Amino acid sequence: QVQLVESGGGLVQAGDSLRLSCAPSGRTFSSYAIAWFRQAPGKEREFVAVFRGRDAETYYADSVKGRFTISRDYTKNTVNLQMNSLKPEDTAVYFCADTKHSFPLSGTRKSDFENWGQGTQVTVSP
Repeated sequence: QVQLVESGGGLVQAGDSLRLSCAPSGRTFSSYAIAWFRQAPGKEREFVAVFRGRDAETYYADSVKGRFTISRDYTKNTVNLQMNSLKPEDTAVYFCADTKHSFPLSGTRKSDFENWGQGTQVTVSP
């Protein structure tokens, strides 16, 4: 099983930007899709954004659309999440996940993914 490692989290103020990265440990991504989820304290883990490898198609949760961008960096073998105009409600632990199995991006669910990272904390102060 491929291990995924997230990085880039931190403490920022509302309106700031952060860039998260996800890298597979010891191998290249060979996934059907790579996604970012997040989990705030006391809440369910929720979908944020997904990237499909075969055609670079992306899909976003409504709450982040227009502010966040998911992308693949083939030279660095990472999948990144650029987060702009951050809000306090974006505070959460952010997880990346990948899968070799196909599914419709508009219906992305936690259960679609078999590999998960340990998460990176993002805290946005008012």
